[in-house]
Amino acid sequence: MSVRIRLSRGGAKKRPFHKIVVADQRFSRDGRFIEAIGFYNPLLPKDHAESLRVDVEAAKKWLSNGAQPTEKVQKLFARVGICDAPAIRETPKKSAPKAKAQERMKEAAEKAAAAEEARKAAEAEAAAAAAPAETLASAE
Repeated sequence: MSVRIRLSRGGAKKRPFHKIVVADQRFSRDGRFIEAIGFYNPLLPKDHAESLRVDVEAAKKWLSNGAQPTEKVQKLFARVGICDAPAIRETPKKSAPKAKAQERMKEAAEKAAAAEEARKAAEAEAAAAAAPAETLASAE
Protein backbone atom coordinates (compact mmCIF):
# COMPACT_ATOMS: atom_id res chain seq x y z
CA MET A 1 0.00 0.00 0.00
CA SER A 2 1.52 3.29 -1.14
CA VAL A 3 0.60 6.18 1.13
CA ARG A 4 0.63 9.77 -0.14
CA ILE A 5 0.22 13.10 1.62
CA ARG A 6 -1.85 15.22 -0.75
CA LEU A 7 -4.48 17.93 -1.05
CA SER A 8 -8.18 17.10 -1.03
CA ARG A 9 -10.27 19.85 -2.61
CA GLY A 10 -13.30 21.34 -0.96
CA GLY A 11 -15.11 24.65 -1.11
CA ALA A 12 -17.49 26.14 -3.63
CA LYS A 13 -16.99 26.75 -7.32
CA LYS A 14 -14.08 29.18 -7.86
CA ARG A 15 -13.54 29.33 -4.08
CA PRO A 16 -11.08 26.47 -3.41
CA PHE A 17 -10.23 25.18 0.03
CA HIS A 18 -7.97 22.18 0.55
CA LYS A 19 -7.49 19.66 3.32
CA ILE A 20 -4.04 18.12 3.66
CA VAL A 21 -4.75 14.42 3.98
CA VAL A 22 -2.87 11.14 4.22
CA ALA A 23 -4.45 8.70 1.78
CA ASP A 24 -3.81 5.49 -0.07
CA GLN A 25 -2.58 6.32 -3.57
CA ARG A 26 -5.38 4.25 -5.13
CA PHE A 27 -8.17 6.35 -3.60
CA SER A 28 -9.68 9.26 -5.51
CA ARG A 29 -8.57 12.84 -4.86
CA ASP A 30 -11.58 13.82 -2.77
CA GLY A 31 -12.43 10.30 -1.63
CA ARG A 32 -11.52 8.18 1.33
CA PHE A 33 -8.45 9.13 3.37
CA ILE A 34 -6.62 7.80 6.42
CA GLU A 35 -6.08 11.04 8.36
CA ALA A 36 -6.50 14.79 7.84
CA ILE A 37 -3.39 16.59 9.09
CA GLY A 38 -4.10 20.18 8.09
CA PHE A 39 -5.68 22.59 5.65
CA TYR A 40 -4.64 25.13 3.03
CA ASN A 41 -6.60 28.15 1.78
CA PRO A 42 -4.99 29.47 -1.45
CA LEU A 43 -7.24 32.56 -1.52
CA LEU A 44 -5.58 34.09 1.54
CA PRO A 45 -2.14 35.76 1.39
CA LYS A 46 0.82 33.52 2.22
CA ASP A 47 1.66 35.44 5.40
CA HIS A 48 -1.91 35.17 6.76
CA ALA A 49 -2.21 32.88 9.79
CA GLU A 50 -5.24 31.00 8.42
CA SER A 51 -3.67 30.39 4.98
CA LEU A 52 -1.93 27.19 6.05
CA ARG A 53 -2.29 25.09 9.16
CA VAL A 54 -0.50 21.75 9.59
CA ASP A 55 -0.24 19.32 12.48
CA VAL A 56 3.57 19.19 12.37
CA GLU A 57 3.93 16.15 14.62
CA ALA A 58 1.48 14.08 12.58
CA ALA A 59 3.15 15.16 9.32
CA LYS A 60 6.60 14.18 10.62
CA LYS A 61 5.21 10.85 11.85
CA TRP A 62 3.74 10.02 8.43
CA LEU A 63 6.89 11.14 6.60
CA SER A 64 9.04 8.96 8.87
CA ASN A 65 6.70 6.03 8.16
CA GLY A 66 7.30 6.39 4.43
CA ALA A 67 4.41 8.53 3.19
CA GLN A 68 5.35 10.48 0.05
CA PRO A 69 4.16 14.10 -0.18
CA THR A 70 3.03 15.49 -3.53
CA GLU A 71 5.03 18.36 -4.98
CA LYS A 72 2.52 21.01 -3.85
CA VAL A 73 2.34 19.56 -0.33
CA GLN A 74 6.12 19.45 -0.19
CA LYS A 75 6.20 23.18 -1.07
CA LEU A 76 3.68 23.87 1.70
CA PHE A 77 5.67 21.78 4.19
CA ALA A 78 8.79 23.77 3.24
CA ARG A 79 6.93 26.97 4.23
CA VAL A 80 6.28 25.47 7.65
CA GLY A 81 9.79 24.00 7.94
CA ILE A 82 8.92 20.30 7.94
CA CYS A 83 11.00 19.37 4.88
CA ASP A 84 13.03 20.93 2.07
CA ALA A 85 11.36 22.47 -0.97
CA PRO A 86 11.43 20.33 -4.12
CA ALA A 87 13.96 21.21 -6.80
CA ILE A 88 12.26 23.10 -9.61
CA ARG A 89 13.89 22.94 -13.03
CA GLU A 90 13.52 25.81 -15.47
CA THR A 91 13.41 23.41 -18.40
CA PRO A 92 12.21 19.85 -17.95
CA LYS A 93 14.34 16.88 -18.95
CA LYS A 94 11.89 16.00 -21.71
CA SER A 95 12.59 19.22 -23.59
CA ALA A 96 16.38 18.85 -23.38
CA PRO A 97 18.12 18.24 -26.74
CA LYS A 98 18.73 14.61 -27.64
CA ALA A 99 22.19 13.07 -28.20
CA LYS A 100 22.60 13.94 -31.90
CA ALA A 101 21.48 17.52 -31.34
CA GLN A 102 23.97 17.84 -28.46
CA GLU A 103 26.76 16.54 -30.75
CA ARG A 104 25.82 19.08 -33.44
CA MET A 105 25.82 21.89 -30.86
CA LYS A 106 29.23 20.76 -29.58
CA GLU A 107 30.68 20.68 -33.12
CA ALA A 108 29.25 24.14 -33.85
CA ALA A 109 30.83 25.49 -30.64
CA GLU A 110 34.20 23.95 -31.60
CA LYS A 111 34.00 25.50 -35.09
CA ALA A 112 33.14 28.89 -33.61
CA ALA A 113 36.09 28.63 -31.21
CA ALA A 114 38.43 27.67 -34.08
CA ALA A 115 37.18 30.61 -36.19
CA GLU A 116 37.70 32.99 -33.27
CA GLU A 117 41.24 31.63 -32.77
CA ALA A 118 41.99 32.09 -36.50
CA ARG A 119 40.62 35.66 -36.41
CA LYS A 120 42.81 36.53 -33.41
CA ALA A 121 45.87 35.00 -35.13
CA ALA A 122 45.17 37.02 -38.31
CA GLU A 123 44.82 40.24 -36.29
CA ALA A 124 48.10 39.55 -34.47
CA GLU A 125 49.81 38.81 -37.80
CA ALA A 126 48.49 42.02 -39.35
CA ALA A 127 49.59 44.02 -36.32
CA ALA A 128 53.07 42.46 -36.49
CA ALA A 129 53.37 43.32 -40.21
CA ALA A 130 52.27 46.92 -39.61
CA ALA A 131 54.68 47.47 -36.72
CA PRO A 132 57.99 47.16 -38.73
CA ALA A 133 56.68 49.49 -41.43
CA GLU A 134 55.96 52.16 -38.81
CA THR A 135 59.45 51.82 -37.31
CA LEU A 136 61.07 52.20 -40.72
CA ALA A 137 59.02 55.31 -41.46
CA SER A 138 59.89 56.87 -38.09
CA ALA A 139 63.63 56.09 -38.51
CA GLU A 140 63.91 58.11 -41.74
